Amino acid sequence: MKEQFTTTVRVKGKGDAKARAFADALNHVQAAVMKASPHILLRIEPQDVQVVQAQEAVRKEAFLFFFLRRERRTYSVELDVTVNVTAINLDRGGFRHATLIIHKRAD
Repeated sequence: MKEQFTTTVRVKGKGDAKARAFADALNHVQAAVMKASPHILLRIEPQDVQVVQAQEAVRKEAFLFFFLRRERRTYSVELDVTVNVTAINLDRGGFRHATLIIHKRAD
């Protein structure tokens, strides 16, 4: 009934710092594994993380085109995360089939 398997999911994340972009991507791992598996998940353990794509975008801003110039940076990452999953397989049994017949009397 309880089984373990290894799977790889691809997740994306964005943030205004590198650490926030990675944290955002890693927060999406559980949802990606749950969407891919029909089983009830007990534990998800990351085994390996590989960066597929990491990007830094710089946007220059200025108030009235001249004043208070600044650069705003945003980071985005795409990761392949290999996880060990412990799950309960409901297809392997545990449920018995029962038929209930109800007769109503006309009073």
